[in-house]
Parts: sequence; C-alpha cells; structure tokens
Amino acid sequence: MSIDSIIQEAVARAVASLYGIEADAASIVPQATRKEFEGNLTIVVFPWVKAARKAPEAVGKEIGDWLTANEPAVKGYNVVKGFLNIVIEPTYFTAMLRHMAADSDFGFRKAGADSPLVMVEYSSPNTNKPLHLGHMRNNLLGYSLSRILSACGNRVVKTNIVNDRGIHICKSMLAWQKWGEGVTPEKAGKKGDHLIGDFYVLFDKHYKEEVKALVAGGMGEEEAKNAAPLMQEAREMLRRWEQKDPEVRALWAMMNEWVYAGFDETYKRLGVDFDKIYYESETYLEGKDKVLEGLEKGIMYRKEDGSVWADLTDAGLDHKLLLRSDGTSVYMTQDIGTAKLRYQDFPIDKMIYVVGNEQNYHFQVLSLLLDRLGFKWGKDLVHFSYGMVELPEGKMKSREGTVVDADDLMDEMIQGAREVSNERGRGDMSPEEADEVARIVGMGALKYFLLKVDPRKNMTFNPKESIDFNGNTGPFIQYTYARIRSVLRKAAESGIAIEGYDTVEPNEKETSLIQHLADFPALVAEAGRSYSPALVANYVYELVKEYNQFYHDCTILNEPDTAVRAMRLALSALTADVVRRGMWLLGIEVPERM
Repeated sequence: MSIDSIIQEAVARAVASLYGIEADAASIVPQATRKEFEGNLTIVVFPWVKAARKAPEAVGKEIGDWLTANEPAVKGYNVVKGFLNIVIEPTYFTAMLRHMAADSDFGFRKAGADSPLVMVEYSSPNTNKPLHLGHMRNNLLGYSLSRILSACGNRVVKTNIVNDRGIHICKSMLAWQKWGEGVTPEKAGKKGDHLIGDFYVLFDKHYKEEVKALVAGGMGEEEAKNAAPLMQEAREMLRRWEQKDPEVRALWAMMNEWVYAGFDETYKRLGVDFDKIYYESETYLEGKDKVLEGLEKGIMYRKEDGSVWADLTDAGLDHKLLLRSDGTSVYMTQDIGTAKLRYQDFPIDKMIYVVGNEQNYHFQVLSLLLDRLGFKWGKDLVHFSYGMVELPEGKMKSREGTVVDADDLMDEMIQGAREVSNERGRGDMSPEEADEVARIVGMGALKYFLLKVDPRKNMTFNPKESIDFNGNTGPFIQYTYARIRSVLRKAAESGIAIEGYDTVEPNEKETSLIQHLADFPALVAEAGRSYSPALVANYVYELVKEYNQFYHDCTILNEPDTAVRAMRLALSALTADVVRRGMWLLGIEVPERM
C-alpha cells in the first residue's frame, strides 16, 4: 500500500473517531507538501470544520495529534491555517522502497480468466498508399493503449481493419493498368505499398489534367470532376469489382498482396502487431445483412428510392443512410459488419476505436446503431479520438504525394540518432552494437515525441526536437536509464550487495524519489481509466528528472556508509525498473548502454 493510501485511510479513521464523520478515504487527497514548509504530505481540513464546530487550525491540530498517536507511519505534523502538513517516519520510506523492490510486477495487475475483455482497433490503413506520419500516431497510440489496459488487469485483443475496397483502391489499380508496364515491387526495387502509392499519386496527376482541360472547355468544375474519363473508368472498375469480375478481382488481389507485404515490414519496424486483422472486402456484406435484419425489426426504414436509413432524431442526431438505392453499402454499414464478425469471434466487454477526431460524429452514430442492433457493448463503445499530426511546414496530402512516409521517417530518425551518437563518442561499442543503439534511440525519439502529447490535441512533429538528448525527449530518458544500468553493473562487478539498509533514514532527495516511485501503480491505473499514454510518458520524464537530481546530489558507489550505499543502489535499481516498465507501456525499448 502506498503512503498516500495509508494516510487517506488514517485520516478517515481520525475524523470518524474525533467528529463522528464517515469520510470516504478515496475523497481525501494528500498533496506533496510545499517546499517552504516542513512535511511530506498535506491534507486540507476545511471539509470537516463545520461538523467539528472549530477553527481550521484547531481541527488540523486535533487530526495531527490523533495521527501521531495512532498511525505508525506519521512522525509529526504542523498546521498552516487549514492545511495539515504531515511528516512521515523516515524509516517508513525505506520499508516502502524494500516492499516495492520486492514486487516483480510492481505497478502492473495481471489479468484473470474472468477479467474484462477489451478490444482495441487501430491502424485502419487503405491499401492504395504506404503508411505515413498520421498512421504512425494512430498505431503508436493504439499499441500503447493496449499495453496500458493489459497492465491494468484487462484481457486485450488488438485488431486492425484494412480498407481494401472502394474507389480509392480502383484509382491505383487503373493507373497501374495504364502506365505500369507490368512493373512489380521486385522489378522496381521498391516495397509494394510504396509502388502502389506512386500509382495513386499518378492517377491524381492525370485526373487533374483532365479536369483542367474540361473546365477550360467551358464545363463547371464539379461537373468536370464527375465527367473526367479517368474517374468514369475508376467507377466502372469498382462496379466490376462488386460484380466479382475475375480479371478485376485478380488484379486487386495481386496488388493488395504487394501492399500487405509492405505494411508487415513497416509494422515490424514500428514495433506494433495485431491479434486479428479484418478486411472491409469481407465485412461489408455482413453489414448489409445486419442492416436488412434491422429493417425487418423496424429499427431502420426504407425510402421510396429503395435506400435504407436509420432515424436517430430521438437521440438528437439526424437520419443516417445505411444502404444506397442501388443496394451498395456505406462506411457505417461496413463498420456494423465488422462489429458483427468481431462479436462472433470474441466475447467483447468493451470496444475501443482508435480513430482521428474528424470521425467523432461517425462514432456517435455507430454507438447508437450497434446498441439498437443488440450489441451489448455498443452503447458504451469508446471512440479514442485523437488530434491530427502535422509538420512544421503544414498539413500532408496523400493524393499530392506530400505525406511524410513512415519508412522514410524511421530511416531519418535512426540516422539522426547515429549522427548524434558519433558526435558524443561511441566508447567501446562494436559497429553492430552502435547500429542497434542508434535504432533503439531513433525509434524511441520518434515514439516518445508522438506519445507525450495529450492524444486529444493536434500536434506538430519536429524531428530535430525529438532527437535532443536534453529536455522532455525519449533519448533523455533512455540515456538516464543507461546511466543507471552502468552504475548497477559496476556495483555487481565490485561484488557490492544491495541489502542491509532497513534502518537507513533517507534524506530529502531520496524521500522525494521514493514517493515518486510509489506513485507508479496509481499512475498506470489512471492512464488506463483516461486512455492516456501521455500520462505515462510525462510521469517517466518527471521520474528521470527526479533521479538525475538525486544522482547529482548523492554519492552512490563511493558512499562510505555501506547501508546508505545499499539503499541508494536499491533506489537506482527500482528507478531503472520503473523507467523500463513505463517505456514498455509506450512500446519503447531502452538500451543497456549508450
């Protein structure tokens, strides 16, 4: 139990004993005592002043006296107006350190067979282009969230829905037919997703030329966009695909396989994976069946033109199209079909969709429809809505080829880490070890920069800032971890045992670090409740700053008092472990040496 929890429960007992007040311990929130006052934790006593019928200072003194007499963890106190500053018995922090260090699962809860089953959907790529910077934020948020929820004691299933059908796919296919000259990824020496992305950009280039020519001939712009021969051909290809034309389907399957191979390579480098992948081409018909079932039950209605709609006005929304007049499905229908298949595959208790904030309304509607169609988790589905990521120079556009490619960005980050490492000196590392450290640091810089920002906010990614070894960055945290591991290796090589420190009274810096470490389990739980990897990232940064102050002020290996030295080594070892665990929650590796 953390010191905060002990004080919460002790204060609850105190006010019950003194004033007959049944206070909920969870409502009593200890704060770190301000540095200008003596104490470790501060309690605000104003909530009990009225019932006690005494001045705040008197109430604080009575509670302080009760705690000193009845709670072994409390050494003393002082009262400043309505604030009770509690001094914790110093050796209690040493006992806390020993307890935390002995817990091999510190901060994490294990899932049981009956733990909630949470499904997290992330990535959701289109098969007409490679993954880009926006996809990276999505993947990293989803993967980190999956690990956080797992650490909170949930069973977690990671899923991906691949958008492998539609007009955008046909654009790349048509461009390859017209201008590809039979090129393959092997012939081009390119990853398959990059090759297909090139044809998507090429389609847009020729399409714009056609539209421009039609407008110059006197046609309105919207009319020209619809009348352009390339767009007409792409729509015809989509119709043939939906009719299962063998030639179109064969081309589609071949090009998609190229893209999947490319995606797999990118996912592996990014360090994310999935337990189950669904494909829109396999789910959209399931959605259509589910909508028709809803139509039979009166949940939906059909218009005169044959289209099927849902009336959501009773929930403050509008009427939502689910099937077009020609019977074809829309995105909402596909999501319903995917939900149906997932529910068949897994007994889901909660469903979390990691999708950008431009889809907020879509998920409001989806939640209502799934609930009305009988999915027990539909009403409470979570849209993990995150903001867009941009570059210092502005927004990205796939059609115009101005996106930041995920593979290129990873290469750039690793190269940047290699250059910084060369400037700092690589010590006695072999070239292979230096390359591996550059990969870990470069990827750590990228992931941490994208995850440390509140996911709900839009953000600007700056590669140069992210690779800095100072400030709130991944490399700064990784460097501190490597420094601690170096100290622990030297201690082990010297045969120094980390034991016999039970009676040591930690100083102010050591106490502050122990308190910060003790916050880790509650921090993980809060990150799970609020779906926020950023909470974990910034906690680890603050912990590393705290450790560096301790490291600067306190001798470790050369400390003459063996008990104090052992306590400081135990404190270092636990800090390294918590940093490693925190970074693991973010999907970030930490190097043993830098």
